[in-house]
Amino acid sequence: MSEIILMSDARVAAVPVEECGEPLVDVRGALRVDDRKHKDSHGAEVLLRQGVLDRLLAAQALLPEGLHLLFVEGYRPPPLQRFYFERYADELRARNPRWPSDRVRAAASRYVSPPEIAPHSAGAAVDLTLTGPDGRELDLGTAMNASPEQSDGACYTGARNISDEARANREALGAALTAAGLVNYPTEWWHWSYGDRYWALAAGAPAALYGPKQLDTPQP
Repeated sequence: MSEIILMSDARVAAVPVEECGEPLVDVRGALRVDDRKHKDSHGAEVLLRQGVLDRLLAAQALLPEGLHLLFVEGYRPPPLQRFYFERYADELRARNPRWPSDRVRAAASRYVSPPEIAPHSAGAAVDLTLTGPDGRELDLGTAMNASPEQSDGACYTGARNISDEARANREALGAALTAAGLVNYPTEWWHWSYGDRYWALAAGAPAALYGPKQLDTPQP
């Protein structure tokens, strides 16, 4: 996709799902894992579909020597996804009281996917970054999960208002993940997925492999 297609686009929702039944697996022990999302997700964030994990391991092997993927969030329970989406949409409505509901929905989807098609809730998406040889996070231009408003648009993967170092790090991350078969959501440099509806649309696949999964976890 050369244009930026948002998660709210009808073309994404129109992609059929042919659930393959692949399990959610715990990525700890396979990848370096950060716990910054544990408070919200209560441990569910370390889960991911097996096929996505396999591709992340392939991407790790493709990175330049000394660089490592830092896994931050995978699976997100549907109620938590809805909470995030509605909270951000409410913030946008408060800032832009004249916006119609469809514009609020589209703007919100730059940063949080509409719950009904969310890749995270299918265990198909991962939020991640890079660390260097010393284990410290590299500069990728913005903090992970910085909104378009907070970052002046620098959260967009192709943003120009970032340093040369950050751009090089994004390119290294993107090259490895793309070669392993994942696709990026272009409004979030940290968000990559495989097997979900957005992936299917971007990759030209006839259907998504993974649909939403429910887990019994505490909710916000």
